[in-house]
Amino acid sequence: MVTYDPQKGITALGLMSGTSLDGLDLCLARFTREQEKWSYSIICADAATYPGELKNALATAQSMTALEYARLHSDYGVYLGVRVRSFMEKHKVKPQLVASHGHTIFHQPAVRLTSQIGSGAGIAAESGIPVVCDFRTTDVALHGQGAPLVPVGDRYLFGDFDYCLNLGGFSNISSEAPGGSREAYDITAVNYVLNHYTRAEGEDFDKDGMRARRGTVHYPVLDALNRLPFYRQKGPKSLGREWVEGEIFPLIDSFGLTTDDALATYCEHIAVQTSFHIRPGAKVLVTGGGAFNRFLMERMTASAPAVVYHVPDNLTVNFKEALIFAFLGVLYVCDIPSCLSSVTGSLHDNIGGALYKC
Repeated sequence: MVTYDPQKGITALGLMSGTSLDGLDLCLARFTREQEKWSYSIICADAATYPGELKNALATAQSMTALEYARLHSDYGVYLGVRVRSFMEKHKVKPQLVASHGHTIFHQPAVRLTSQIGSGAGIAAESGIPVVCDFRTTDVALHGQGAPLVPVGDRYLFGDFDYCLNLGGFSNISSEAPGGSREAYDITAVNYVLNHYTRAEGEDFDKDGMRARRGTVHYPVLDALNRLPFYRQKGPKSLGREWVEGEIFPLIDSFGLTTDDALATYCEHIAVQTSFHIRPGAKVLVTGGGAFNRFLMERMTASAPAVVYHVPDNLTVNFKEALIFAFLGVLYVCDIPSCLSSVTGSLHDNIGGALYKC
């Protein structure tokens, strides 16, 4: 069993695959603790794009047969293990622990269902390193949202900021609520939507938001987006692919916008929705791929001019989620809750994850 050494800390490799299908992020970090204060140092990090066949399989997994889905779960776990082994060989490192988010295919907490594929046994078998994975299932079984999970890392590793905002496939935000509990929830879809429209034009993403900048905001579409029922729900709340495909895409597509106009309108929607959740004068850490979208960041600043948005170094922007999943693995082996009921709405704080070792 992996144990925490107070003298040396613990090294963990976090694996993160986002809903936007940009690829796999790998982040190796050392974590140390002094009383209740945690600190970290990133040792090395990498990103790997998915082979076309695997990317297509992950994008269509929700419609597979049971056997096809089970096979993908196994194959993807082996793929992750091979990537871990390649990472170790390239950087000449050997983590004590691998913590894998997996890739979310289904997320329906209302019926106590969530599924992140990528066999932990396959990762452990291929890499030879103990693996913690399946971080959401216990929380969902306890009537929680199973998301977001990053806020516990925000609390322990990035507590100097008033808010931590991640602009990934979906945006989520976390902060300390009055009374000392952590508050966090999903705001809206971000790159899952933006990349959908650029990929239809043969581009993986809208670099710097240049296409959105050329577009025109269509206010009837913007108003319709802002009236979606999800935005009136109180937290804890989370979003998944099903919501986007059932609510966002049909709405935008029904207006017949050009790609540039759809991007411009949706960036404005992200900016408006984000502004509702941050108090004036707050200091906000912004990470995730959306932080590199200059046009989006400009629109967010215009919608909340009194807010100070801080985009950190590229390593932190790109790998914060992988870093925090590495940290969730550390919390698992230290027997510390990683799912906070104040965030997810579960019956109580709980320790998410399952351990595999060979």
